Amino acid sequence: MQDEPASGLTDQEDFASIAARAFVRLNRAAVSVTARANADLVEVGLTFSQFAVLEVLYSRGPLCQKSIAQRILAHSSGNMTLVIDHLEKMGLVERAPGETDRRQVVVALTPKGEALIRDFRPRHVQRIADEMSMLNAEELQLLGELCRRLGLKEAAPE
Repeated sequence: MQDEPASGLTDQEDFASIAARAFVRLNRAAVSVTARANADLVEVGLTFSQFAVLEVLYSRGPLCQKSIAQRILAHSSGNMTLVIDHLEKMGLVERAPGETDRRQVVVALTPKGEALIRDFRPRHVQRIADEMSMLNAEELQLLGELCRRLGLKEAAPE
């Protein structure tokens, strides 16, 4: 007969409780850190999704809308259309037909959009670093690895 832990829970129930608490803490931390880290986006009149689109176009160059959505993990291509519509109205991106397939629409930064992201991105990255500064480099590496494994649902290496 298997012994039950002193708490009266089986090992599986105990693991489930620990996992649930960790999940809640992870979500609370993510929401809190994200809100503080992204507070500076208001200074330049951007939402997080708009910034993410500008950042991916800055680092990758012109892309089709579907590729942008995949790179920033957007849940809805309809929402991505709206985000790009707003960026286009702000004069930060432009749409053009694809070179090989004119049915495809390619999104690119305008000079105004490139200047904004080039000037703002270093300040934003520093803000993120400041938000994460209570962890040392080793802890940040571990956190990154753990988050990657959770995201991919990958078991610990043996």
